[in-house]
Amino acid sequence: MKRDVRILLLGEPKVGKTSLIMSLVGEEFPEEVPPRAEEITIPADVTPERVPTHIVDFSESEQTEEELHEEISKSNVVCLVYDVTKEDTVDKMRTKWIPLVNGGAEKGNRIPIILVGNKSDLQMGSSMEIILPLMNQFSEIETCVECSARNLKNISELFYYAQKAVLHPTAPLYDPEEKQLKPLCVRALSRIFSISDQNNDGVLSDEELNFFQKSCFGNPLAPRALEDVKTVVWKNTTDGIQENGLTLNGFLFLNMLFIQRGRHETTWTILRRFGYDDELELTDDYLYPQFRVCHDCTTEINHFGYQFLQKIFEKYDMDGDGALSPLELKNLFTVFPYTPWGPEVYNAVCTNEKGYITLHGYLSKWTLMAYLDVHRCMEHLGYLGYPIIMGQDSQTTAITVTREKKLDLEKGQTQRNVFLCKVIGPRGTGKSAFMQAFLGQNLEKQKQVAGEYSYYAINTVQVNGQEKYVILYEVDVDTEFLKTSDATCDVACLMYDNSDPKSFNYCASIFKQHYMDSRVPCILVASKSDLPEQKQKHGISPSDFCYKHRLPPPVHFTCNTLESPNATIYTKLALAAIFPHLNEAEISTASFWLRITLGATVAAVLGFTLYRILVKQK
Repeated sequence: MKRDVRILLLGEPKVGKTSLIMSLVGEEFPEEVPPRAEEITIPADVTPERVPTHIVDFSESEQTEEELHEEISKSNVVCLVYDVTKEDTVDKMRTKWIPLVNGGAEKGNRIPIILVGNKSDLQMGSSMEIILPLMNQFSEIETCVECSARNLKNISELFYYAQKAVLHPTAPLYDPEEKQLKPLCVRALSRIFSISDQNNDGVLSDEELNFFQKSCFGNPLAPRALEDVKTVVWKNTTDGIQENGLTLNGFLFLNMLFIQRGRHETTWTILRRFGYDDELELTDDYLYPQFRVCHDCTTEINHFGYQFLQKIFEKYDMDGDGALSPLELKNLFTVFPYTPWGPEVYNAVCTNEKGYITLHGYLSKWTLMAYLDVHRCMEHLGYLGYPIIMGQDSQTTAITVTREKKLDLEKGQTQRNVFLCKVIGPRGTGKSAFMQAFLGQNLEKQKQVAGEYSYYAINTVQVNGQEKYVILYEVDVDTEFLKTSDATCDVACLMYDNSDPKSFNYCASIFKQHYMDSRVPCILVASKSDLPEQKQKHGISPSDFCYKHRLPPPVHFTCNTLESPNATIYTKLALAAIFPHLNEAEISTASFWLRITLGATVAAVLGFTLYRILVKQK
């Protein structure tokens, strides 16, 4: 919505433009009227829409044509004033003033016009009969107001309508010539309907309508009012009401009815609550709310976010099988202006036996996005209507910023739930297979998986009875680590081919260059352990290398198995990420004491609960 409104008054000399302004400001008819009033500004707190309003007068005798064009270009709305007692001033509207205001403008870019019939105190009847043809001819005319500067009749209303024409414009919403909503308006209202249809059955039930009403206007509809609304729709449409609920066509009809009856503000209130600007595009303030993430902190979805995302999943999982088919996923994304997930998603998260994304995989994908690009994550939550459905000011309430990693290291513990592991190794080592194995796919199943390759794979790992997300990121073998941040992660997985004698050299080189003097824990993985082991052509063996640099011994791994691959390595990676300051023996001890602590906490809570029950019984 515009931050201020600029109203320009034009018309023939002596029609009363200046008198109207002075009567508004002085609240009485001026005895002496100057040739032209100075520009005045009405503060926001005294206008109905709470927006500062500038009112500008124009005098042909005192100003040039160049100044006139400049004022027109700066104005948001033009009030064309005519004298109701002089029909020639009405004719000048058609022949002179309207062409002057909007002569070269395209249909969608014309300045809104309010026709103002002044001096109504001097005429018994109304001038509307001669004005109606003019209003039908020029679609940019919002309305016509008859008033009297002398009697102060409709003066405030005149400027209210002018303000309303700017803040709640008709042009983006409705085509008066075609008598129908414009395509962009239909698109926006269709998204709003889809978000409000919380069970995805194609109609808004009474409960959903009241939730929508309360979200937009603060209060639900009274039962009688709700029935009256549905009756109006039922009488005027063939398919607006189905199963006692409001369909999309019924919803669109209602909004068109508001506009046709001059209640544009109702539709605009709905649109703005759902994040739309005057061009019917979602605003940056709505999609990208201010959100600060300090250096060395990460971003995670919190319980509010997961609660909302699970609601959305269940809404679109129409067959209730716990997974989203490609069609169900496509339906979920109908509220987006583009398809946000590409085919690579099927190789980044867990899927079921049909290759559909499970609830676990779906939540994992959102977790990945929140970690890698929190602003894009909030944009997507905005498209889905998070602030409306969850009753929050913005999407920021769905995200938690973790504390700085250096504080975790100082305290020797972390509250984070998402960790990044970079998988590094020479070409042909089996990094891609290692990542797919993390999703439960053995080598045989990996050959059957469709979709594009993903550099990321995300899944959860159980650590001491708690679920932690681990993100695996495959580092391209051709990528050079140009700066320290390129090697930064929570844990590095250095992988070499157990059956290739030259493979370990690459891992040793990467470790010495980027990780030997860093605080990033490293774990070496000997892949393809189902094949005969070859002696590595390095100065020392991988085991001795690990001992020398105080690393855990290499973990042997293969995904060429009949069942799902062994997940022990992924737990080791998670533990190393959670306890980066400890070696393997210390991690085992910390893990043991963490379990003891958790157990003691649970026992204390249960004991206190039992104590309260016993006290109540006494």
